[in-house]
Amino acid sequence: MLIDHQIEHLDIIQQSARDFAALHIKPYVMEWDESQEFPKSLMKELGKHGFLGVLVPQKYHGAGLSYQDYITIIDEIAKVDPSIGLSVAAHNSLCTGHILAFGDEAQKSKYLPLLATGEWIGAWGLTEANTGSDAGRMQCVAHQEGDYYYINGTKNWITHGKSGDVAVVIARTGALLDNNGMTAFIVERGTPGFNAGKKENKLGMRASETAEMVFDQCKVHHSQIIGQVGQGFRQALKVLDGGRISIAALSLGIAKGAYEAAVEYSKQRHQFGQPIASFQAISFKLADMQTKIQTAELLTRKAAFLKNKGEKMTKEAAMAKYYASEICVQIATDAVQIFGGYGYTKDFPVEKFFRDSKLCTIGEGTSEIQKIVISRNL
Repeated sequence: MLIDHQIEHLDIIQQSARDFAALHIKPYVMEWDESQEFPKSLMKELGKHGFLGVLVPQKYHGAGLSYQDYITIIDEIAKVDPSIGLSVAAHNSLCTGHILAFGDEAQKSKYLPLLATGEWIGAWGLTEANTGSDAGRMQCVAHQEGDYYYINGTKNWITHGKSGDVAVVIARTGALLDNNGMTAFIVERGTPGFNAGKKENKLGMRASETAEMVFDQCKVHHSQIIGQVGQGFRQALKVLDGGRISIAALSLGIAKGAYEAAVEYSKQRHQFGQPIASFQAISFKLADMQTKIQTAELLTRKAAFLKNKGEKMTKEAAMAKYYASEICVQIATDAVQIFGGYGYTKDFPVEKFFRDSKLCTIGEGTSEIQKIVISRNL
């Protein structure tokens, strides 16, 4: 009975996200993609429906749902527009997730209601221009003077780097390459010395804003430190475990969207007097796609299950992210092939799935980094 109840609950969550995406996202997908417009007003609507504080307890105005619910929501949104799925995932798992996991009560009470309701948009800054995977060499530094820290440096490839109202920023407060020498700060937009830099012109995920954050003598009170000085890097690694589940769910949504479009098209498209779905070359592609999707979903659900229980899941999150992102690119590529020339046009959704998919093998740790994480946890 418990399992039946859980399945029924997930079905309700899934239908809610599906209905929202159909009404508020689908009509504008290509408009946002072509203009590279980040729809800030949509974020407020997402917040009203509980999709921006999925994991946040209700006492902080969140939905108080589980990781299984969360990946279902990301999956459904990404099937319609991966760009919006990415923004929802980054907002939930990175900025909001970091404060939820490691913030003190004052920080949670102040920021989580604003983030969970969509009143504020969150950003999270770890990556720099010359320190992607090699975060230990970050050049963004924070030096203390009395009760304040002054942050100097830049963060790159930041989702909502320009539009975010608040950012969690990891800056070096100790020696280079010292894993205990980095600290997480909460920095509000409007803080003197905190500005937006270059907005990236991307291949895909074009409606999800990616921009540089610039810090020039940015003055932050010590009360804005999350946890203790020197804990930022270890916190970030834990946050990334959850973030990798997010990207796995995002990858699943892209893969499912591309697959479903390919199935529908292959049944409608006729060549040599029959639907192309009846040709073994096409049907075998579809069989492989479905098998990969179900395998990726099982890996992702397992990681989410362990996360919900509070158990260590670094390896499982990396496995889910690695496999789901790789098959998402493969499936989007095969979907374009099934569509043939039409798949190369913007008249059909597989062209966008193809462009959007590649980010999944790069963001939140490249596929190569995932293999390192997995191998170190065997």
